Amino acid sequence: MINKGIKKHVALAVFGFVLLITGFILVISLSDAQGIMRTLPYICIGVGAGLFGGTLGSAIKNRILNKSPNVAKQIEIDTKDERNMAISNKAKAKAYDLMLIVYGALTLAFVLMQVDMYVYLTLFAAYLFIVFSMVYYINKYHKEM
Repeated sequence: MINKGIKKHVALAVFGFVLLITGFILVISLSDAQGIMRTLPYICIGVGAGLFGGTLGSAIKNRILNKSPNVAKQIEIDTKDERNMAISNKAKAKAYDLMLIVYGALTLAFVLMQVDMYVYLTLFAAYLFIVFSMVYYINKYHKEM
């Protein structure tokens, strides 16, 4: 089953590499493009690089773990350990608290710099989405626990 996963990751890595090279070729060949064709090469480069790096790393990790089952078992135990999960969740909660402060300050700075209204309205909408999603999950977990 792991070999099937490795083949899938390698196939996605090849697709990402092709997309990355296509993006570089488009940047060179379409130097005076307009509209969407001006940004398409950079989107190809970004998506291709992310896909290539992420899936190739996963394929290499799966191959190494496939060769040493003791290490794979230890990693599985470590990821399912309650203490490690509690530490990870606490770190995420602290990062969320910091993100709210930084996001609010950034939105306020954009308002004071008098940038276009759609920029800070978009930031404010994203800020509200994050806060309301937190309220949703608090209510959901209060009902479950």
